[in-house]
Amino acid sequence: MSNLSPNHFKARRAEVAKLLDKNSYLLLSSSKNLIRNNDTTFPFRQDSNFYYLTGFEEPDSVLMLSSEGESTIFCRKKNPDLEKWDGFMFGVEGAKEILKFDNAYDIAELTAIAPQMIRGSKSIYSLVGKDNSFDNDIISWITKANSLERHQGNIDLKNFTNTLGYQRLIKKDEEIGLMKESCEIAAQAHKAVMHNVRVGMSEYDLESMYLNEFRKRGSRFPSYTPIVAGGKNACILHYNDNNQKINDGDLVLVDAGCEYGLYASDITRTFPINGTFSSEQRAIYDVVLEAHDRACESAKVGNSCLEPQRVSEKVISQGLKDLGFLSESMDEILEKQLFREYYYHKIGHWIGLDVHDDCPYFLDGKEINFQKNMAMTIEPGIYVNDTAPIDDRWKGIGIRIEDDILITETGYENLTASVPSSADLIEELMKS
Repeated sequence: MSNLSPNHFKARRAEVAKLLDKNSYLLLSSSKNLIRNNDTTFPFRQDSNFYYLTGFEEPDSVLMLSSEGESTIFCRKKNPDLEKWDGFMFGVEGAKEILKFDNAYDIAELTAIAPQMIRGSKSIYSLVGKDNSFDNDIISWITKANSLERHQGNIDLKNFTNTLGYQRLIKKDEEIGLMKESCEIAAQAHKAVMHNVRVGMSEYDLESMYLNEFRKRGSRFPSYTPIVAGGKNACILHYNDNNQKINDGDLVLVDAGCEYGLYASDITRTFPINGTFSSEQRAIYDVVLEAHDRACESAKVGNSCLEPQRVSEKVISQGLKDLGFLSESMDEILEKQLFREYYYHKIGHWIGLDVHDDCPYFLDGKEINFQKNMAMTIEPGIYVNDTAPIDDRWKGIGIRIEDDILITETGYENLTASVPSSADLIEELMKS
């Protein structure tokens, strides 16, 4: 059962229905059980968009939402024999009554009923391109529905991906509560691991510690595969082999978050395995921290969602110049983006039900401006890999600092502030 009430999702469906053309439907499908190998499956995780409008956490389901706000769920029939193996099923009547759908049918009836329901509609909305099989199903239903009209119908298929993504950007109070819990669990996990880490541990030792801390605090699953990167592995952005020894004197970059009530957290901290930053590590770290702090300060109502990126680029460029990594003028560094040699990713991403909430940074060709209750990550970094044109003493240092922030009326709230980010406080925690 969802952490949010059925009334929460019912109200959400009513809001989204108003975004549809008159005499139209929105069609969404659930996630499927995915085979891991042979006859075993991965743990089921509901599609975020489907969950956002239904709160329904079973596979093999379809939502049909009309522009008038009428909701119809197609789902599996209750099956006591299957429940003995896989656990509780709502069934058709349970889904309708408990989760407050207007109509409910057996998923086996979908192919017969769907064309009849959409017959004569102006438009069908869906998340085109997300699931090719479901796209093909919708096209076949539209074709069938058109053929049922005495005069050839002409139902338009429209992509609702960006519209729904934008709808998800602004979080309700109930969502924020779940996000705060997810963020606090992840923050306390990071603190616990930094306090208990010791020289001689490997990347997989640390990964197991994070996963254990998440679960101890009420989160069964990470929100993504953790990155635990010691030494030069930290210069690989999506490193997740997590199987190397961490040497004394190395930094370890850990990017790890968890899910709570399906809402994600996403934290990165970089710390010395022996508890003390070297002078070179500290010098780079302080530049990244300043970029992080200045970027957070720029995340406020009315500012472009890309303003933190621009701020971080300026701070990091100045830092790289001050350290002697770049010798060109600031104007040239920024114009030619010479900082990309060391800072080669964006400042962050939207976050919510997905660790990367699915919405672009532009709407109707314009940059999206921050609004109250939007949430995103701020995660600048500097990475000095082996090919960098710089003295060897700097090579192999990769640093990223990431927090999850919520836009407020007066600025921002750092939802992951419980885990320290300054070098001094990290050293203090590790030595306590």
